[in-house]
Amino acid sequence: MKVLAITPGPTHVSPGLRYRIEQWEPLLRLDGIDITYAPFMDVEFERVLYARGHTLSKITGMMSAYMRQLGCIAAAREFDLVYVFREAALIGPAVIEPLIARRKTPIVFDFDDAIFVGYRSPSNAYWSYLKFAGKTATLCNNASEVMAGNAYLADYASRHNDAVTVIPTTIDTDLYRPERRRPRDDGTVTIGWTGSHSTAQHLERLRPALTELAARKPFRLVVVGARAPEIPGALVEARRWSAETEVDDLSDIDIGIMPLPDDAWSRGKCGLKALQYMGLGIPAVVSPVGVNTEIITDGVNGLIADTDDEWLDRLTSLMNDTALRSKLGRAARETAEQRYSAKRIAPRVAAIFRRASG
Repeated sequence: MKVLAITPGPTHVSPGLRYRIEQWEPLLRLDGIDITYAPFMDVEFERVLYARGHTLSKITGMMSAYMRQLGCIAAAREFDLVYVFREAALIGPAVIEPLIARRKTPIVFDFDDAIFVGYRSPSNAYWSYLKFAGKTATLCNNASEVMAGNAYLADYASRHNDAVTVIPTTIDTDLYRPERRRPRDDGTVTIGWTGSHSTAQHLERLRPALTELAARKPFRLVVVGARAPEIPGALVEARRWSAETEVDDLSDIDIGIMPLPDDAWSRGKCGLKALQYMGLGIPAVVSPVGVNTEIITDGVNGLIADTDDEWLDRLTSLMNDTALRSKLGRAARETAEQRYSAKRIAPRVAAIFRRASG
């Protein structure tokens, strides 16, 4: 089977893409499914787009990318199936996908964020007005099958399509292994967070709890992929995100955190941060928002915290109890292997592709 994968970002860079179709691709290939990528952005344009400023470069890059993506309409005829991850183009209403569907090439639409909710980017606020969040309904309507990252997203998709399957974001459990953890001899507990400039605001909400925690017991905070907040009394380190060093950077922490606000956008999140920690056998503390409460069973394979007092309590418990960290970390790894491993989910994706292509 030949599949054209239309994606907003380039491979090996975009987080959602890397932990969905790009991660499943080697396993799908073994099942006779060959994937060709057609990204809206190339690596250079993505770098410029998510940086502040560069307005002219963003405008010209966006126009070039849109014109290039229009070529997918004709190219789709050479494939058995078109897989659309989130959207074919970052701006404007849905145009490309309906035209592909009209030419009778079946489409599998996959989304792992609440893209039907208006979201204002910290770096590109003006682009938010060109996103056309309502086009998600059109994408669902034009698809033969829809894959949604969690039940919240599936509930939305089911209003527009009867063939909806929850396919969670997954972890490559052969890559994310507890054996990669690097023990340290200084005795300082390391709390870690990974994300981007757009999600760093969620980490900021923990500043009061982390500041109080540091006053009680010094710790090290490692932030991967964004600017680190200043926490008096803590050793704070910010690391530039890289696909090559991502697993090693996370292997350097003892406790992973995933704070989220309880809003419509965050409820669509698929728990990637928590799953990354869990794959490495690292206990996670997460906000009780969306799929987090499905991934984490409080006190069994991680901890759940909502208020500042709860965050302070949960983090203090983990910092002071090595045995508790080990117990929760082992259970977290087991959950990742049993429910969120790419090896377990890829066969379900293959079945959806074959069903959609007829």
